[in-house]
Amino acid sequence: MSDPCEYCLNNQQDEYGSWYCAEGSALDEDEMARYLSHTTSSCPYFEPGDEYKIVRKQN
Repeated sequence: MSDPCEYCLNNQQDEYGSWYCAEGSALDEDEMARYLSHTTSSCPYFEPGDEYKIVRKQN
């Protein structure tokens, strides 16, 4: 998995075809700088987009 954002449920597409993190607006300036510089180990808003997670929960 090279880009975890591709598998995140918060990764949304806007009307222009650009992708963005739906929760990214909640980051302050320092958090956004760390996130964009890749100095953090993971995004605090990452939520795996595993469709099978819902099915496993139903069973």
